[in-house]
Amino acid sequence: MRLLIVEDEKRLADVLKTAFEEKKYMVDVVYDGKDGLDYAESGIYDVIILDVMLPRMNGFEVIKALRDRKIDTPTLILTAKDQLPDKLKGLDLGADDYMTKPFSTEELLMRVRVISRRKGEVVLDEMTYKDLVFNISSSMLSCKDTDKSVHLNFKESELLKLLLARPEVIISKEEIITKVWGYDSDAGDNNVEAYVSFLRRKIGFVGSRVSVISQTKLGYKLGDNQC
Repeated sequence: MRLLIVEDEKRLADVLKTAFEEKKYMVDVVYDGKDGLDYAESGIYDVIILDVMLPRMNGFEVIKALRDRKIDTPTLILTAKDQLPDKLKGLDLGADDYMTKPFSTEELLMRVRVISRRKGEVVLDEMTYKDLVFNISSSMLSCKDTDKSVHLNFKESELLKLLLARPEVIISKEEIITKVWGYDSDAGDNNVEAYVSFLRRKIGFVGSRVSVISQTKLGYKLGDNQC
């Protein structure tokens, strides 16, 4: 899961980033509302944590702009304000939840898990395609037709999840970089090619007939290497 934290208190932002990364989230942090809106418009985030009192653009303005632009990423507003009208305003503008500072990090983690499911989507622990099986919680890749399994590292796991979410659909290198390495990453095509190679080896190791197929100048997709 990828999070965007928009918080101008840099110390707090760094604490939150560390807490979520320890739980294996991918996290981007920005420190003002305008940058927050720019990042959020990419549509790559599963949840946005948004402070209200921000420079350049406040959190209410950010959430309104996102909803006006039909970007419905689940959003939790985080603020020192504790008055009921402010809470109601945030929720009325389209926020999904509201927490008042100071707060418990564990409660914030729980609330993020909850709002990430607000669309009624099933949170899968396992993703499959043909004979390939990936257990998300353990990061173990296996094949239905063999007894072999192998552990994937973090970026291998993120790459495979991206491909499994839309099997047989070409995913561009640009999208892979954005979703696996991050919005402002300096990763390039060589990074993608290297991790595709690592993933191919591990798929081959478990004996699956699935292959990561390269489409010249377009990107990658999953397919059946026995077709």
